[in-house]
Amino acid sequence: MYKTWQKHGTVFVMGCGGSASTATHFSADLSKTTMVKGKDMFKSMALVDNIPLVSAWTNDYGWDKVFSGQLVPWLTKNDVLVGFSVHGGSLDGWSQNLVSAMKLAKDRKAKIIGFSGFDGGAMKKMADACLTVPISDEVYGTPVIEGFHSVLTHGIIFALKNKIAGL
Repeated sequence: MYKTWQKHGTVFVMGCGGSASTATHFSADLSKTTMVKGKDMFKSMALVDNIPLVSAWTNDYGWDKVFSGQLVPWLTKNDVLVGFSVHGGSLDGWSQNLVSAMKLAKDRKAKIIGFSGFDGGAMKKMADACLTVPISDEVYGTPVIEGFHSVLTHGIIFALKNKIAGL
């Protein structure tokens, strides 16, 4: 992500359900919390934040392409796609919206960073780097994984801010 900042690229962030709120929070922190006086700011966009666009896209083109469709006019090799998913999606089943966006990122030579849980799913297989919380308990897995994702993202935010500040 630091290299993306140096290249003036954009960090695009996606997730569904509770992971959508983590995606929004992470994007906001990238844009604001990493700010260092006299330095360029991060460009970041959460693909879940524009509710009219998300609902119109889903209505007209389907949920499977809601993220990749939004990325088509924007995503370049200088960008990063960050995905949050408790299970990480599946290559041939659920969470095809995440998988489709990751396929587009691979085609465009953008970097992919995943935050997943359980065995990492498709995200672990497709991402350039995937932070996987290895929990397999269905009852407590989701809250523990989502909690760890929040802690990890805050650590990344402050590490990026220090790097930008030259600390």
